[in-house]
Amino acid sequence: MWSRGEINGYKFDVKHYENGSEYGINEGRVSKLSIRKDGKEVYNYDRGLDYDNLDKAGKKAYVEILKKYN
Repeated sequence: MWSRGEINGYKFDVKHYENGSEYGINEGRVSKLSIRKDGKEVYNYDRGLDYDNLDKAGKKAYVEILKKYN
């Protein structure tokens, strides 16, 4: 299932499942996650971490996303 949202100015798209997986973030339910700030992608996970350019505020948004979906 795909979900889309925004937390503190960070827009995100997340693909999550009912059960965790070896491909999920921390073996959780999120298998894909893209986070953008001001139209620029700053974080991407697609069954593995592609890149993480999150600043302190971005990391807070990331934690909130994982609380909800992972």
